[in-house]
Amino acid sequence: MKERSDSLTLKGLIFAQSRITMNHPIISVLASKQSIIEAGIGGEQRVAEVLQKYRFPFKNNIFHDLSLSSDSNFQIDHLIKTPYYGVVLETKNLAGSLEFRDNPPQLIQRREDGQIKYYESPVVQLERNIELLTAWLSERNIHLPLYGAIVLAYPKQHVEIPPANATLLFPNMIPPFIKSLPQQGTRLDYSSFNRLSSGLLKSHQIYIPKPVCESYQIPLIHIKPGVRCETCGKLGMIKVPRTWHCPFCKVNNHLAHQGTLVEWFLVVKKSITNTECRDFLHVDIHTATRILQNMQLQSKGTFRNRTYFMDFRKLPLK
Repeated sequence: MKERSDSLTLKGLIFAQSRITMNHPIISVLASKQSIIEAGIGGEQRVAEVLQKYRFPFKNNIFHDLSLSSDSNFQIDHLIKTPYYGVVLETKNLAGSLEFRDNPPQLIQRREDGQIKYYESPVVQLERNIELLTAWLSERNIHLPLYGAIVLAYPKQHVEIPPANATLLFPNMIPPFIKSLPQQGTRLDYSSFNRLSSGLLKSHQIYIPKPVCESYQIPLIHIKPGVRCETCGKLGMIKVPRTWHCPFCKVNNHLAHQGTLVEWFLVVKKSITNTECRDFLHVDIHTATRILQNMQLQSKGTFRNRTYFMDFRKLPLK
């Protein structure tokens, strides 16, 4: 029913590293964060592949990377919905030896290079998601039993101390686990089942992160301006009549400014003015005005004080 959404956080980190002035110490921090996110995405994709290949002998819908709101916002890595129950999966992809501690609840990772890292307990994350999803369902007068499990993306992950009160699975164990769950009590009828699926999709909210500069306190003077060429990836396309020209690979692209402004909102600020647009794209005031008005951005203020905002929900993301 729903594939994994593009990670705006990951996009922002990648864009930022290519725009930050050379040798800035923050680059290594951003690269480390990028690696963590990519590992997590890789783990979720591994689980998605297993679920895609398997055919359950009963009606089901599968949602990947589902973001909802109840008492608070919450994000579910994978939700398998059947007429009898729902299954919430929390996926982890961490190399080395893992210890699940209960008091206090945390996950300890001991890497092969000797590094020790501490994370919030996936057990707590799983319990919170089940509690919030139960509340979300109750608000819609839907009563569906929910089960949960923590999934380690690859069997090479070694568990030194397993969680005491949670099911731990590898991806190939997910289908047997789901099939083993009891199909008891009142089941959702055909209409209710489909209505719930539509409601979950409609309620999904794209996660919009803070701009990288705001999150990591990076001054604008350390961010390189310029329109990016989508073909060669370099900054510095030149505005010529009715298009943009790349002096490096010689490609023309009349919409190159659109991707570059997406970068601005992910990397620099949530808003942009005409002056900031001119400086970032290297264009004159009239070109900047035309670009900002034609991109269907949200705006507030008038004339010289007008500020523009991007609604990422309107971007073609999964």
